[in-house]
Amino acid sequence: MSIEIGSIVEGVVSGITNFGAFIELPNGQTGLVHISEVADAYVRDVKDYLKEKDKVQVKVIAIDKGKIGLSIKQAKPAAPPSAPPPGRFQNRPPRRSHDKPPANFEDRLAKFIKESDERQQDLRRSVDSKRGGRGTKKS
Repeated sequence: MSIEIGSIVEGVVSGITNFGAFIELPNGQTGLVHISEVADAYVRDVKDYLKEKDKVQVKVIAIDKGKIGLSIKQAKPAAPPSAPPPGRFQNRPPRRSHDKPPANFEDRLAKFIKESDERQQDLRRSVDSKRGGRGTKKS
């Protein structure tokens, strides 16, 4: 049985190092699963995920000068798409019809400038009240 890139085979963990795990393949060859290809999560220590003589499904991802690159995480079937991760817009109320943005660029720009000026005035008032007045006297 020849090993081809993209094929999924079963192998046995024959050795573990700090950078990955060596897998003995069915045809007697040995390949390496790099630490970044062991699991989908961050892997600090390969020994947390594998032990010697474990049987694992691996995908052949590279063959270069007799060295065989393998992946455990790519051998797993693709997970079905799930809900999007929580983001900053998830708790946002739905838009109402009267919240529609102005149609053309000039109207949107005018609205932006108006809102920006209002925010700046609020900020100036806040800073001035903390300073104790409208700026300082220069001598």
